[in-house]
Amino acid sequence: MTGRTRLRRVGRTVGVVGLAAAVGSIALLGTGYTAVAVQGDAMNPTYPQGARAFFERIDPVEVGRGDVVLHRMEDGHESRPALRRVIGIGGDHVRQSPGGPVTVNGEPLSEPYVKDGGPSGTTLAYDVTVPEGRLFLLGDHRANSNDSRFSLDTRSGSVAATTVQARALDDHTGLLLLVLTALLGVLGALAGLVAEIVGRVGRVSPPPPRHHAL
Repeated sequence: MTGRTRLRRVGRTVGVVGLAAAVGSIALLGTGYTAVAVQGDAMNPTYPQGARAFFERIDPVEVGRGDVVLHRMEDGHESRPALRRVIGIGGDHVRQSPGGPVTVNGEPLSEPYVKDGGPSGTTLAYDVTVPEGRLFLLGDHRANSNDSRFSLDTRSGSVAATTVQARALDDHTGLLLLVLTALLGVLGALAGLVAEIVGRVGRVSPPPPRHHAL
């Protein structure tokens, strides 16, 4: 086996593996993650207006208390995405008195994320039990958030868990690894292509010398 033949074989292997890694990673990035620019002030200061937030697409059954989720909000006849924090899930007893902490199943929540340290933000009081399969959502800026507190007469202000489209990423490690894998895959595919070209060029015999009549 010549050196160029060996180079072509190694190049093909590297290229195929690189292409597979790139395609797989890009497919996962496209189907498993999304990014949005935050509109509105409801999740300030965690996600201020204009910030870019990254999300992982999840099944509704994976949603838990404390998650920040992107969900479909029904506004009249219009459906639009909204960013809110999950306070209660199906079966939870959620309660708050004006100026007091939010309690879930009798336990007060520690909410260091709320703007200005004010878990109330309004004079509204509520005492609800979240129906099964639904979520009680609040914004982190309680004084400026249209959330479950303002639709208590409709199924305790809750929204269907199936309206959740994605969950905000607390840890970007998985996303960064996918991006890195995609980049390395692209580089591997290019390296394989270069090796193939070099190997083929080496197989071309030079033209025979021309003889000129004297």
